[in-house]
Amino acid sequence: MSYAYLFKYIIIGDTGVGKSCLLLQFTDKRFQPVHDLTIGVEFGARRITIDNKPIKLQIWDTAGQESFRSITRSYYRGAAGALLVYDITRRDTFNHLTSWLEDARQHSNSNMTIMLIGNKSDLEHRRAVTYAEGEAFARENGLIFLETSAKTAHNVEEAFVNTAKQIYAKIQEGVFDVTNESFGIRVGVTSPNQGSGGDGQRKGGCC
Repeated sequence: MSYAYLFKYIIIGDTGVGKSCLLLQFTDKRFQPVHDLTIGVEFGARRITIDNKPIKLQIWDTAGQESFRSITRSYYRGAAGALLVYDITRRDTFNHLTSWLEDARQHSNSNMTIMLIGNKSDLEHRRAVTYAEGEAFARENGLIFLETSAKTAHNVEEAFVNTAKQIYAKIQEGVFDVTNESFGIRVGVTSPNQGSGGDGQRKGGCC
């Protein structure tokens, strides 16, 4: 499948915040309520369009357990974007964001785009973290912020696409040397008759 650019993403955050469900909703447009914990790393991909250019997103969904943190760290290298996810109904997952963010910034390139996601916005009646708190954390740490629901698909598309738009803007500004794939960006080849639809693929279960 041809593309103008390929962007590599990593999804990080505590166990059970819905990382795999967000990926499944984005790539397959479906929600899987019963799922196994991610063991190590799973992979998904989908093509989107930005500025009339086909962009392929290659997304690595990581395990949240502490025992897999060393594996997760190896995937920060070579990622252009990261989705840092917490569960709005579990304050502990929000409290752990600082640790995840320190890990990400220590092991990734300094220009990696990070999107903070407060997931499970459909569970408003069980909310433990306010929207304002998520927004403030993002502002203080220079992150993009959205609340999403992997179940209803609210803002899921926007989370992945807005991250890609930020990466694309950095390419236009000359922030990245796109010939260096260690930044998580690969220049592709597009064919003139290639459509710009979204092709999704995913391996592994949900969460």
